Amino acid sequence: MLFNHLHSLTRWAVLILGAITIIKAITGLSQKRAYNKADNLSNLFFMISCDVQLLIGLILYFSNGWLTKFQGGMGGVMKDPYNRFFAVEHALTMIIAWVLVHMGRVAVKKAADDKKHKLMLRYFGIALLLIIISIPWPFRQVIGKSLFPHF
Repeated sequence: MLFNHLHSLTRWAVLILGAITIIKAITGLSQKRAYNKADNLSNLFFMISCDVQLLIGLILYFSNGWLTKFQGGMGGVMKDPYNRFFAVEHALTMIIAWVLVHMGRVAVKKAADDKKHKLMLRYFGIALLLIIISIPWPFRQVIGKSLFPHF
């Protein structure tokens, strides 16, 4: 239960830091501003929040028995929208987003200064979009969860 609440709360850090990073990329591009320490810190903190979220998510995945759902075969999991979402779609899409964040961080660090904001927008924008799509928002039937944990 603790990790469920923590995972739910940490989502907001990921979303806020991701949004800040995207805004910095857009303003950097539109204003033709040089990549600076604040840009670097925003994507660093976005990456760290994604790392923490992934770690908590993996703890939940392995401790809540999602792997045991596959013992009866993949067909059973895929027929149940709730199990399919959490055991496959959510987990896989979030890992892809995490990989994109890390790839983006490396690409931005290695890029020429005039390309850094564009790479920030590309990598972190796609990652944030995948994250937003893969959150079990309350309005989503069957898989929806509350915006904040109930303590």
